[in-house]
Formats: sequence, C-alpha cells, structure tokens
Amino acid sequence: MCGIAGFFYKDAESTGALGRTLVDMCQEMYRRGTDSVGFALYGAPSDGGFVLRVQLEDGAEPGTDESVVAVARQLVQVRDARFTGPNVRLVVDSDLNGTLADSIESGVPGARVFSVGRSMEVIKDLGSAEDVDAVYHVSSFEGTHGIGHTRMATESQVDIAHSHPFWARPFPDIAVVHNGTITNYHKLRRLLENKGRQFATHNDSEVIAVYIADHLARGRSFEETLRSSLDDLDGSFTYLAATADEFGYARDPFAFKPLITVETDDSVAIANEEIAIRSALGDAGVAHEPTGHVSRVWRRAKARVADRVA
Repeated sequence: MCGIAGFFYKDAESTGALGRTLVDMCQEMYRRGTDSVGFALYGAPSDGGFVLRVQLEDGAEPGTDESVVAVARQLVQVRDARFTGPNVRLVVDSDLNGTLADSIESGVPGARVFSVGRSMEVIKDLGSAEDVDAVYHVSSFEGTHGIGHTRMATESQVDIAHSHPFWARPFPDIAVVHNGTITNYHKLRRLLENKGRQFATHNDSEVIAVYIADHLARGRSFEETLRSSLDDLDGSFTYLAATADEFGYARDPFAFKPLITVETDDSVAIANEEIAIRSALGDAGVAHEPTGHVSRVWRRAKARVADRVA
C-alpha cells in the first residue's frame, strides 16, 4: 500500500522544522507501510561541498565505519565525519564527478551509499517513523523541503537498500518516493542501462529516479521531465520528486493511488491521507485531490507552475 509525504517552503529564505514535520506526517501513515520509513531532507547547501550518507549493512565487520572515512580521505578532502547507528555522514569537497559513491562501495565491503547531495541527504531504515527518528534524529533537521515514505513491500526484498526514497545515482540532490507499481520497469531499466545509467537495487520505484536524472542530464527541465513521465511510465503510480530547489508530483491517468495536497501562502504539503497533512499544517489551507494524468511542480521563490492535465 505504502504512504508518501512531502513538505515544501515556497520562499527561498524560508526554513523550518522540516524533519519534525515529515516524521509526524509519516508516523500518521504507519499503517500504510510497516516495513520501513525513509526521508530525503533538503537544507542549505554545504558550502560548496557534498554530503554523503553511507549505510553499513547488517553483518558489516567492526571498524567498517572508520574504513569508509579512510577510503574517502584517500580520494577527497573530508571536512566532517559523523557516525549515527549504522550510518556514516560525510561532508566532502567533491563527488569526483559522480564516481565517489562507487569508489567507497568497491573499497569498503558492507557499505552502501544512499545519497550524495549539495543540499540533500537520505535517511532510511526498517521500522516506523518514530523508530527511525530515535536512531537518526531526523526530527532535529532544519530545512527547506523534503519527501518521506512508509513502505509496505509488494515486490523486491524487505531491507534498507530497497526502501524509499531513491537517490537518482550518481546525480546530486535528486530523490523520489513512490506509491504504486511501474509495470514497464524492466523495459525502462534496460533502456536506461544501455545509456550508462546506474541502478543500486531491483525495486521498480528506483527507475523513476534514474529516469528523472537521465532527462535532466539531457537538458530537460524538472517540469518537462515529470510531464513526460506521465506517458513514459506504465502502471498505477503516484510519486513525489525533489531537486535542490524544486518539488513536484505526477499521477497516472486512472488515479488509483490517493493523493491530497494542501497549499498555503507559505508552504505546500502533500500526502496520501489528509490526516498526515493536518499533522503538519493544522487547519490551514484547503485540501485538494488532483485528477489523474497530472503533474505539478513548485519552485522556491518563483511563480507556481500550473497544473498540466493530459
């Protein structure tokens, strides 16, 4: 079934308790997905650097966290390294043109890079939103926008790597959460792999992230990409996607998966269920359910992009 949630401050100067907001929204939808919870959190850029989130797999050898730092230091300048549970957060001066994640994973058995971003970091794990927050302190994150997901696995294995959000590897600051099934996943994956695009899992939702990254790399705008996905993706899907300064959704023609939006002068909140949005906005704003075959994008501090209905 799964639950998706997103929150977006419109003004370029606005930030707030983004982590607390998304934890509360996802906890309200725990019944929609009891396997795992994840967040893609966006904040101020890391002073010209990159933030990496590296997860250590179950059974990783003791000292693997230090090995991650050691391998990174052989390749780039490591400005900061912090360890939280089975997770290593690195701030580095370069992503080596998208190859740093591969180098860390090949150099450190048991390490998986979940995100690379100038302003984005992905945190995900098994359990509820409150369980994940207790380990990773998501609720302390101050930021500009973000997306969250509660997973009820219907395909692919139940582990942290196959949980959402999915980073659009190797491009920084692009993440996706998805509710539904992409029925032409295998065809799209082959097409993207033939172009040299990378996949880290066999979850069908990851193809959306890689699809978006591929289109952006070819010079298409975020709005154009989400619009194109309405025709290129098959199945029942509702997904949220974000970049460093944009936030949007796309929904299949039949609108099988629920989606509610509430917009105020200052912010936008989106979720499968209005109860999750009210945990963030209270009574502010009017709830709206978009029609099917529609995409919409918001940009920070710029005019809203009108709905596009096919």
